[in-house]
Order: sequence, then structure tokens, then C-alpha cells
Amino acid sequence: MNTKSPILLEAIDVEKRYGKFAALGGVSLQVRANTVHSVIGPNGAGKTTLFHMLTGTKTVSGGRILFDGQDVTDEPDYRRVQRGIARSFQVTSLFLTLSVRENLRLGAQGVAPLHALNPWHEPVGARAQAAVVDAVLAKVGLEPLADTPAGNLSHGQQRRLEVGMALSARPKAIFLDEPTSGMGIDDLDEMKRLIKSLRDEHTVVLIEHNMNIVMDISDTVTVMQMGRVLAEGLPHNIRSDDRVRTAYLGNMITGGKA
Repeated sequence: MNTKSPILLEAIDVEKRYGKFAALGGVSLQVRANTVHSVIGPNGAGKTTLFHMLTGTKTVSGGRILFDGQDVTDEPDYRRVQRGIARSFQVTSLFLTLSVRENLRLGAQGVAPLHALNPWHEPVGARAQAAVVDAVLAKVGLEPLADTPAGNLSHGQQRRLEVGMALSARPKAIFLDEPTSGMGIDDLDEMKRLIKSLRDEHTVVLIEHNMNIVMDISDTVTVMQMGRVLAEGLPHNIRSDDRVRTAYLGNMITGGKA
């Protein structure tokens, strides 16, 4: 863990209530720049709800969220995108009839969505955007498939493309929600290498059920249970934490999926 890097994202006693039900009951965490920070926990622990709060997809019921030194608690998701937050979702969301390159171009033009699908519009910095797209193609290992329709890609390739779309927005922080879901072994290795490489230029906040991957690539692991933080620390400390073992029904934390 890079304990010397500055704190990029901070949640302070964040709550989310639906009537009398508390989906989040006062969650606090700090995410340091250029690290992989994984959020794990049993189904229903509040992981995705926390992602919604941090990215602005849904509003908080209480608490504060700070990003890059600014209070973004009340800012909508598009404003946080402009500040440098990008997210890939649990369910693949691509333009399947468009090419890989065209999908990445849409990601690069995310700050101007009204013009993104207009072929006659020459966006400001079009050459710079093209350079970004080329760099992302190389980063996610899809250069040979740049002109292939996204719908013709394998599942693993589609997941990498979705990460690429988030990267095309040039974010400071990228949120990945179960990026390895449904992948085979070969695709898992590719995605693992990709995520590990992202921290060179980005901060990664990750929800992932594959504990082998979490323990291998994370700098910090936050464990949630019933809408609260159960434990947080280095991967090897989390692996041996009795509270975490109990939350994951015994030995699930030692490998495989939970």
C-alpha cells in the first residue's frame, strides 16, 4: 500500500436510507491516489449502494463525500465525471453495433454527450481525443479489434472495452463494479493485468467477488457487512481477520468467489 500518496477520495459517515431501511449506516473510508482499493462483502452488504453514493448516481441521506479536496456530496454524477470520476457498471453497457474505436470515442466525448453521436460535429480537441482513443486501445489490448463491432467481441473483450470507455474520459479515479463477472480463466488473467496497470496513472476503486484477484491486486481492502464497514486493511491482514472469515461463511475468503 502506498501510504505516502495523498487521499483522493473520502467518505465521511455516509448514510443511505430508504424509509426506515438503512442501506448504508454511516460508512467512512479513505482512498489514496494511485492505489487499487477494493470493497468486498457478502451480497446485500451495501457495496453497490456505496458506489452509487461515491459516483453521484444516487444522493446520500447523510454524511459527506470529498473528492480531490472538494466537497462533492451534493453534486450530480455528470459533475463528478467532469471532476475526474468514471465508472464501469456490473452489467456490460456498450453500443454493440458500433466499432470498438467508436465506443471509445463516445467515452472520450463524455463531457459533451449532445455531440457524441453527431458525425458532422468536430469536437474541440478532436486530434487529442483520437490520441486518447489510440492510447486506450493499446492499454486494454484491443488494437487488433479496433474496427470490430462491439457485439462481435467475446465477453471478456467486452468487459475490457467497457473499462476502456471509462478510461477514455481521462479520469483521476475509475470505479469498477465486478469487472471479471462471467469471465473464463484466460480473460481473468488479462483483466487482472489491466487493473494492476491502471494505478500507474489512475486510482481504482473496485467491487469484486473473486477473492483471489482481490488479494492479489489490491493495496487496501474494505470489507462491508449490513451497510457498515466491518474491517479495512492490507490484503494479508484481511485474509486472516476472523470477523471477515465469519462474514464470508468460513473459508470462502481463502479463495474462489464469495
